[in-house]
Amino acid sequence: MEFIRNFPFFSILLSLGSGVLTSIMNRKVARFWNTFVLLAVTVMSAVLFVYMLGVGEPYTFMMGHFPAPWGNEIRAGVLEAGMALFFCIVMLLSMKGGEEHIDREIEDTKANLYYIMINLLLSSLLALIYTNDLFTAYVFVEINTISACGLIMIRQSGRTIEAATRYMIMSSLGSGLLLMGLCVLYDITGHLLMSNIKQSIAYVYAQGIYNIPLVASIGMICVGLAIKSALYPFHTWLPDAYGYSTVSSAAILSSLVSKGYIFLLIKIFFRVVGFDIIVDSKIVNILFVFGLLGMIMGSVNAIMENDIRRMVAFSSVAQIGYIYMGLGLGTTFGIVASIFHVLSHASTKSLLFVAAAGLTDASGGSKRFEDLTGSGYRNPMAGIAFTMGACSMVGIPLFSGFISKMLFAEAAVQNSLSKMLPTLICLAISTVLNAIYFMKTVIRLYTPKSRNVKKTEAGEAAIVSFREHPLYNFTLILMIALNVLLGCCSQPIADWIISGIGMFG
Repeated sequence: MEFIRNFPFFSILLSLGSGVLTSIMNRKVARFWNTFVLLAVTVMSAVLFVYMLGVGEPYTFMMGHFPAPWGNEIRAGVLEAGMALFFCIVMLLSMKGGEEHIDREIEDTKANLYYIMINLLLSSLLALIYTNDLFTAYVFVEINTISACGLIMIRQSGRTIEAATRYMIMSSLGSGLLLMGLCVLYDITGHLLMSNIKQSIAYVYAQGIYNIPLVASIGMICVGLAIKSALYPFHTWLPDAYGYSTVSSAAILSSLVSKGYIFLLIKIFFRVVGFDIIVDSKIVNILFVFGLLGMIMGSVNAIMENDIRRMVAFSSVAQIGYIYMGLGLGTTFGIVASIFHVLSHASTKSLLFVAAAGLTDASGGSKRFEDLTGSGYRNPMAGIAFTMGACSMVGIPLFSGFISKMLFAEAAVQNSLSKMLPTLICLAISTVLNAIYFMKTVIRLYTPKSRNVKKTEAGEAAIVSFREHPLYNFTLILMIALNVLLGCCSQPIADWIISGIGMFG
């Protein structure tokens, strides 16, 4: 059983080393190797998750068996293992769902570069989940940023280069604030390991010294990670980045990249600063306000869109607002609701982007709603998958989105009146807005195309059957099943999240 404790290190090292190996492979070999790495890391994460459920307590793994401050540490608990498993599953499904588009949209000479970025992105996400060292976290935040930027601009069209430039500018701003916050925190405590920093902060805070620098440090870290995860109003880079990149890139970016930053922020709340100090600093109130704004404004922008990919992208702004609103409630139950929504949004948004790709393919490659009329008949599986994802986003029972909104409502009711009423009101408004733009889209997908509607340049697409794209359709079925599983097995998942947060202390 002690050997299993090496799995987090093996997972990070395998995916990081694969980025180097993929550089000398051709397209087919690189794709095969990337699939093998994803499957291997998924299996190791699953084994570790089962092991952690049985053990019931976290452990730390010293890199090279050198103690701090010379060595580095990995920390694994039941929450970290479960998040790593979930991230790997979503990334694998996103890659398989967009595999045909990767072959079609990326030049042969750049295909291995794409898989290099995917492997580096996987290693950075795993490192953000497992690391127990803040400087290591910052290093992999930068690896994550560079990899994501590469995934956006790999097509090298005018819009993707512009989107990647915007993304890099905003991410650099966020990284700079994060680094300044970490520097101040290191200056106050003299430590980089999370557990050591927490002990020092508890002493400093009890003595009433360095309170202003401490609050400033926490504020810079929160704002930096909020910018990088596209919290409103720092979301301006997001629609183009998700709307014009490849299908797999959009699914992975929307589902996982921003969630890696959010999970790091939650770790900092509990493992570095201490959640009681975070609440006392009143920073959660600022996150709460911007979260509420994001819930409403993201949905309003989505309603005004006439491009299905950009509409789904603006929907992500609203859903990230949900997560920060839960963090801003300042209670453990609010954190549980936010973490569950991380899972719900990751599974649903990857489903929506992959399904939208099939609908646009069946409409001559057009993403405009006018040309998507009746595409649910032309690609039945994509139409069903998009409808299921839309039901989850709106909050229909049996889907994960319904459980998320119910958990947020329960967390709000348990809070003070000053936060309960705004939360419930914004939940209701956001749900109505979600229904407007998602149900409007679903209705259009199943509206028969009239003769008066202008055809696309590629002409009317033929009906897509299971036998034409078996891997794509099977991937959509698995994505739907994952979403329904989250919705129907919510209580064990919520218990797992609560148990994991308890291990953070």
